[in-house]
Amino acid sequence: MECRLGCGACCIAPSISSSIPGMVNGKPAGVRCIQLNENNLCQLFGKPERPAVCHNFKACSDICGNTNEQALTIITELEQIT
Repeated sequence: MECRLGCGACCIAPSISSSIPGMVNGKPAGVRCIQLNENNLCQLFGKPERPAVCHNFKACSDICGNTNEQALTIITELEQIT
């Protein structure tokens, strides 16, 4: 599955413990990453300063569902149970 451009669910729903430029302590679950622009695109995509956890995330239908809304719901639920 290809990532849906403009979704941004993986940059909002999960907590990220790794340092992110502009968020040195990572980000809590449900908080929009500071590197997510107004079009829900990662400003660090393809750059070496992008955290490994973000780089290693691969979109799949089990996690991302069929819509951006489903992705946000699924990732939020996974975050809550882990």
